[in-house]
Amino acid sequence: MSVERVAIIGLGLLGGSLGLAIAERLPKIATTGFDADPQVRQRATERGLVDRVCDTPAEAVASADLVILCVPVGAMEAAAREIASALPAAAIVSDVGSSKQSIARALGAALPDQAVIPAHPVAGTERSGPDAGFATLFSHRWCILTPPDGADATAVATLTGFWEALGAKVEIMDPAHHDVVLAVTSHIPHLIAYTIVGTASDLEDVTQGEVIKYSAGGFRDFTRIAASDPVMWRDVFLSNREAVLEVLGRFTEDLSALQRAIRNGDGEALFDLFTRTRAIRRAIIDEGQDDARPDFGRGDH
Repeated sequence: MSVERVAIIGLGLLGGSLGLAIAERLPKIATTGFDADPQVRQRATERGLVDRVCDTPAEAVASADLVILCVPVGAMEAAAREIASALPAAAIVSDVGSSKQSIARALGAALPDQAVIPAHPVAGTERSGPDAGFATLFSHRWCILTPPDGADATAVATLTGFWEALGAKVEIMDPAHHDVVLAVTSHIPHLIAYTIVGTASDLEDVTQGEVIKYSAGGFRDFTRIAASDPVMWRDVFLSNREAVLEVLGRFTEDLSALQRAIRNGDGEALFDLFTRTRAIRRAIIDEGQDDARPDFGRGDH
């Protein structure tokens, strides 16, 4: 199956980047888009995020071969129901959400007769909105597909080829396993970042001005993560609550062990942990998933 027309519902960071990436790498594909916010639609038109910004979601999907929902996880089912009656029978429906079991259930309920292949491009920045998108967001990043049991093999292959053409590396994964993996690599780190930045702002003995003025690299990087879209992340934690709570329980146990090591003066335990985590950092760089330059290359800008 070839993709000639793509509809993007939601024109923020991911939706906008998707439209720009298609224009740059798959220029023969025609794109339509819709966003529930009229101001976002206006800005998307000005930036040319898609070929045609539509006034309704039904208009956007009316002739699409592939529809990608780029809305917050909590809005997925409502967005799917809005387009259900206008979808061409052969259209593939996908998404970019970061919790897959809940989205599979939501889209399956809203679109029982449609080819639905959930997906998660593991890419993003702390910025959001129609001005945040850029064409290379997905280059050399992973896109995880979580097709349901019995999914149409041609639809899976089509979606795989589409993401690879945008520069992504594609992997097929069970949705439950995906949710645990992302709880570890993305959701819990965000939760920790939101918490430590909130704690710092609440400390009575340290003024907010001092927190801002003397931010060392570690805290500064937490603030970058904690600047992420609050609506999106609220929905992520609520939709992936089982996996998040499971991993958070393990993290809490490990944090308690670290607390004991510090209280007991157990330098060996601390050194062993820090040595293991340093090796993981090096492996991430070797995999090409981050920049090896000191201070993440900030001094080069």
